[in-house]
Amino acid sequence: MTLALTPHPLTPCEAVETIAVNLARSAPAGLALRFVVTGDIAGLRLPRPVERGRADELWRTTCFEAFLRKEEGAGYYEFNLSPSNRWAAYGFDGYRDGMTAPDGVAVTHMTQRTDGRLYEMVATMDLAGLSDLSAGDWRLGLSAVIEEADGRKSYWALAHAPDKPDFHHPAAFAYDLEPA
Repeated sequence: MTLALTPHPLTPCEAVETIAVNLARSAPAGLALRFVVTGDIAGLRLPRPVERGRADELWRTTCFEAFLRKEEGAGYYEFNLSPSNRWAAYGFDGYRDGMTAPDGVAVTHMTQRTDGRLYEMVATMDLAGLSDLSAGDWRLGLSAVIEEADGRKSYWALAHAPDKPDFHHPAAFAYDLEPA
């Protein structure tokens, strides 16, 4: 499945033309994401690659994100994937409430590639340790923070909140992802 992200109307981006996301869910609780950015890639701030591992505050610069929740309930998870190879996972009890850093999550594969006017990030996540997500349909929000070379940021998503950019807003969980 391929989905398109759009920039929030309040945060246009000169460097990026499109962001597409390919996704696949694998049994029992895997998620594969491929973010493809087209445009003036040299005009973006992409963090330098380092050893893969967990880190916080990745959203402060170019970062790709996935938000997951089950069909019922207010709780959800946020996953941040940085061009630096760093990643983060957070659990919430409700809208921006009760944030934790859950165990049982791993990014098992992460690669990046730049080819002229194309940037690609591929990541595979093992979510088996999140027992509340293991079965059934997931509601999914996909997003990206894009920082241009001059420091301007744009916020891209499948669907946007009505006012300012807010990837946690219920409106951002715009796609139903069925079990593998």
